[in-house]
Amino acid sequence: MPLSRFSGNEELFRTLFETAPDAMLVVTRAGEIVLANPQAHRLFDYPAPDGLHGVVIENLMPHELREAHVRHRERYMARARMRPMGAGYELTGLRRNGETFPVEVALSPVGHDLFSASVRDISESQRVRRALQRARYDTYLAQLGKLLLESSRDESARVAVPTLIAEALDVEAVAIAIGMPDGDTLPIRVSHGVSPALADALTQAMMRDGLGDRLADIRPAGIWTLERSAPDELPALRAAIEAGGFADMAIVPLLDRLKPTGALLALTTQPDHCDNDKSNFLRLAAHILAAAIQRSRSEDQLAHVHRLDALGQLTGGIAHDFNNMLTIISGNLQMLQAEQSPGSDALPLIDSALRAVDHGASLTRKLLGFSRRRAMSPRALQPRQVLEDLADMLANTLGERIRITLDCQPGLPPVHVDIGELETALINLALNARDAMSDGGTLRIAARERVTGPGGVDHLAPGRYVAFTVSDNGTGMPRDVLKRAMDPFFTTKDAGKGSGLGLSMVYGFVRQSAGRLRIESMPGKGTRVEILLPAAPVVPDEETFAAPVPVPAEPVRVLVVEDDTDVRRIAVGLLVALGYDPVEAADADQALERLRDDPAIRVLFSDVVLGVGLTGFELVREARLLRPELAVLLTSGYAQAAAGADEVMRESIPLLRKPYRQDQLARAIAKVLEGAAA
Repeated sequence: MPLSRFSGNEELFRTLFETAPDAMLVVTRAGEIVLANPQAHRLFDYPAPDGLHGVVIENLMPHELREAHVRHRERYMARARMRPMGAGYELTGLRRNGETFPVEVALSPVGHDLFSASVRDISESQRVRRALQRARYDTYLAQLGKLLLESSRDESARVAVPTLIAEALDVEAVAIAIGMPDGDTLPIRVSHGVSPALADALTQAMMRDGLGDRLADIRPAGIWTLERSAPDELPALRAAIEAGGFADMAIVPLLDRLKPTGALLALTTQPDHCDNDKSNFLRLAAHILAAAIQRSRSEDQLAHVHRLDALGQLTGGIAHDFNNMLTIISGNLQMLQAEQSPGSDALPLIDSALRAVDHGASLTRKLLGFSRRRAMSPRALQPRQVLEDLADMLANTLGERIRITLDCQPGLPPVHVDIGELETALINLALNARDAMSDGGTLRIAARERVTGPGGVDHLAPGRYVAFTVSDNGTGMPRDVLKRAMDPFFTTKDAGKGSGLGLSMVYGFVRQSAGRLRIESMPGKGTRVEILLPAAPVVPDEETFAAPVPVPAEPVRVLVVEDDTDVRRIAVGLLVALGYDPVEAADADQALERLRDDPAIRVLFSDVVLGVGLTGFELVREARLLRPELAVLLTSGYAQAAAGADEVMRESIPLLRKPYRQDQLARAIAKVLEGAAA
């Protein structure tokens, strides 16, 4: 029958409105209800026929949803014209008695300023549908877990993760952004349906909106959608997804030990597409992703530590042997130098050779730093003072094209480290950052306090730490380079422009200081290095400098214990030239025999590593049982290389690092003699 026969039949349309099986409401642009059928009054428990008249439609839903619904309704009405929204929009209804229930809503414009809403109670159908939907989501979550377990061995499995999530949610695009904990940027690592241009735009937008800092705000709800958030929130992200052809985006934080380290992003062309079931799926998927990220990081860090420890043992042994050779070369050169008359043509050659020895010794110190076998003198230092002292020097060193910013948290505790090693580490990182910013850029050095709880972080003991971060916006490093960045002698610089020991030395210093080093880098996005060092339990002391002590006027008998014949000969020759009376021993057993037989020995000067038998540390312990008043001086290519080191080092046994100069040996022996006399 033609519809034209019913035109103008107001009674017929009123009858249809009154007898419709669904609740029917007519509202104004302001959201005020002007007409409601009996089913609407029964559904929301209002007295008919006028109980709903004049009620704002948002009052028919829980209080926490009203503000978001106002924004959604206003956006719909502003762009609706004569376009119906259609069925399927799910909300939570609120009866007059306070009871809540699920509803499905369809909206349509019915005039210039009026809109109709068809509301259906879906409590029963929703239970069935949700049970089926949850079973479907559970299947996808199981597949997601399987993919993530395989992703450590198969790169294609890792890339398939966002595709699976997009399929489960029936959305057009999914992206996973992962940065460092407390980092400034959240680069897109893998995605589905996101073009490279959009991935870059999203990364930049998240940085401009400060999403990395704001992820913690999402934690109570667990999810954040642009459609349901305030219009002035995250403006850069809104502009980025709109330019990419999307209408809405859901954001779920990825937590790394309770701190956000990334986000799972679901993008759709349909506004407000994320219902409760999809929100729950996203939250669960984010938890699985975060757990996989933590596991992967832990495995990578453990493997990296094992590999670096193995390299450390190798480099430590090489450096020790090399220092012995340098000691022989340096000692012979010094004795030759002493025999030359002033103005001799040989003196410049000897000086040049000694400078080469010093350079070789510097390289071995870096190797020993990597292997964590270098002697250090930690003390309490104020982080702010350290950064301020470095600022002027770095400004002159890095050049005008590098902008340096310092950010030191107020009230930081002092840090317990070797001042020289900390400054060297920060300078090395700053120089690496400069080299990565050949066209100029920004270098940011920051210090923040971190507190680790029971169990620690990355195998650190619980307690207070100070985190120093050095970050740049330079070229960054690809993954294969990042994996080898701390290996000794590995460098991407041109020949002659780097030894490849800078980062390995920093790593060794940090580990030897009971700290942790972490590097995050992406090509084109820059690099961020974080050094975590233990806080000092005491306030900083003023640095003191020991004045040189003269050699005693009368000869002092010194027992020289060294298993390497050439090194022992050099030590004896230097002592004779200084006016001492040296006697020799090739190992600990000979040394103890000399001490028993010769009461005139006043100083024990021993290497730490003595081949077969007792070590130098153990020799000191046995010698002091025989001669408690004996002055003791140890020497080594590295500091703590044998059993008994901790016990003797607690007693402040001085150690002279190889290769040493004659004046260093003289001051060291004079100092231990003075200490023994005291």
